[in-house]
Amino acid sequence: MISQATTKMGTTLLKVSSKSNPASVAGAIAGMIRETGRCEVQAIGAGAVNQTVKAIGIARGYVAPGGIDLVAIPAFLDIEVGGEERTAIRFIVEPR
Repeated sequence: MISQATTKMGTTLLKVSSKSNPASVAGAIAGMIRETGRCEVQAIGAGAVNQTVKAIGIARGYVAPGGIDLVAIPAFLDIEVGGEERTAIRFIVEPR
């Protein structure tokens, strides 16, 4: 399961859960990279981060034949979910 949101800078944000299919997330990442040249992916919790890292690795394979070498820049982010403050990890994925 992947949900999308828009960041304050107008970039589409993919929200990944621990139940997300890494190949599906990778397809979404690859599509956004091809379309806009940049992608942001957010995960909360160890399982979601695991699925996100797998997806980024798979996405690198999807776009490599087109000459695109992806890099991911992780950052911690404090967000509010259901009235509680949670720590998320946001990955900025872009070509090198």
